[in-house]
Amino acid sequence: MKPHRGVIILVFGILGFVVCPFFGIAAWVMGDTDLAEIRSGRMDPAGRDLTKAGRICGMVATGFLIFQMLIMVIVFSAMLAARP
Repeated sequence: MKPHRGVIILVFGILGFVVCPFFGIAAWVMGDTDLAEIRSGRMDPAGRDLTKAGRICGMVATGFLIFQMLIMVIVFSAMLAARP
């Protein structure tokens, strides 16, 4: 069995909040991949909880990234519409 990457995924999920939201995307993708491997029995199941927590943090950080991007689009659109 391959060793789990739960700690790395959790760290990436937390970094998605603190440093750069793109770490959240990585945590989400890595978490999905690792959970699928854990379910199939190819990866150590001891890291399931850490992987789930990191994946959820990644999802939330990605949600914040999308929200920030929407706000930026609205603000820039308003600025362009207000130009004489």
